[in-house]
Amino acid sequence: MTTLTSCADAPTVAERATRHVLSVLDRARAERGVAHLALSGGTTPGLTYELLARHPEELAAAELWFADERCVGPDDEESNYRLARETGLAGGACPEERVHRMEGELGPALGAKRYAELLHERLGESEGFSSVPVLDLVILGIGPDGHVASLFPGSPALQAPEQEICLPITDSPKPPPERITLSLPVLRAARGCLLLATGASKADAVDAMLGEPTPHVPASLLRRERLTVILDDDAAPGSGRR
Repeated sequence: MTTLTSCADAPTVAERATRHVLSVLDRARAERGVAHLALSGGTTPGLTYELLARHPEELAAAELWFADERCVGPDDEESNYRLARETGLAGGACPEERVHRMEGELGPALGAKRYAELLHERLGESEGFSSVPVLDLVILGIGPDGHVASLFPGSPALQAPEQEICLPITDSPKPPPERITLSLPVLRAARGCLLLATGASKADAVDAMLGEPTPHVPASLLRRERLTVILDDDAAPGSGRR
């Protein structure tokens, strides 16, 4: 069953999300000696990254990954890696050698191939998974259309087979069109997903996500028993129809 928490505003969402992430990291460190955390882009996750960056000791055993990336260089304003770096999380609280960025500048096909290889190398062999690497937690935003990572409504990428763990996207409806994304099987295999939503523009998407699973709302395809949703009152279910 999905765990859903509504907060008064975006800063409170970030505070609550930070506590959740730190709890997951602590548990993973205690059980396996390392914690694998995947990041997304966006304003709401960015606030959480700023708070997480204040806890370098708790991040000592963490390795940072990315749920998706635009096919731009790491210094580009559109880069999710740049967001994580500028908030002090990547390369600050978590040293660069434990930050595994998607190489968007390589283009979608080669960038996805390289990232899939890295995931298998770092997680597959160490934890014994032959197909889908298992992340401890994936932080996700949600678009007004219900997309997560760079998995958009009705996209053929949602039908990718289990062995395709990282996908090239060449036709994103949001610019830029070329992206790299973790596949739905990887998101579903994660020990947990944390979805953050703020603002009235996300209310209908949250409603749809909690409805019947459908490729028209990619967020609805996440494993609900492993999904934690933290949102503000404006994005809460039903608020879009008040």
